[in-house]
Amino acid sequence: MTERPRVRIHYRRPPDREQIFDQIVVLERDDVIVTLSETMEFDPPMRIESDIVLETGSSVVWFTYPGAWHDVGRFHLADGTFTGFYANVLTPPEIDGRVWHTTDLYLDVWVSADGTARLLDEDEFEEAVARGQLDEDTARRAREEADRLLAEARDGSWPPVVVREWTLDRASAGA
Repeated sequence: MTERPRVRIHYRRPPDREQIFDQIVVLERDDVIVTLSETMEFDPPMRIESDIVLETGSSVVWFTYPGAWHDVGRFHLADGTFTGFYANVLTPPEIDGRVWHTTDLYLDVWVSADGTARLLDEDEFEEAVARGQLDEDTARRAREEADRLLAEARDGSWPPVVVREWTLDRASAGA
């Protein structure tokens, strides 16, 4: 069996934080690249309100759209239980072969497994804008993207079909 290609995603968070994620590519098309992050480390677990949505051992199926101002993750617990869809609002990724660069723009959209949609991290976004960590045009574009995703999530048209089709089981089989 041929080993699947991997990508290294340099994920910058202003003002000076950067994480590098190594992920397996499971689908590559012009409009979307699907990657798998296996057995992630979370100490403490990631919570949205009181619900644990990611924990150590969790896997995430990521959907990157070249040119888009967001990506989408299918979140799961360590046992594979689906917890929801998470969109990071970010700069369109600079894709250079198997090395990508993007910048987090603080705002996130969460759609829980029961379909409830909400905007996350508005306080962090407002603080970053006040500190000058995001310029006015970028901040405006981030807000527009978050508002659009939230509206589409609430009317049931988001996330896209490819995100609903590429379950953890399917992505794991493709890896």
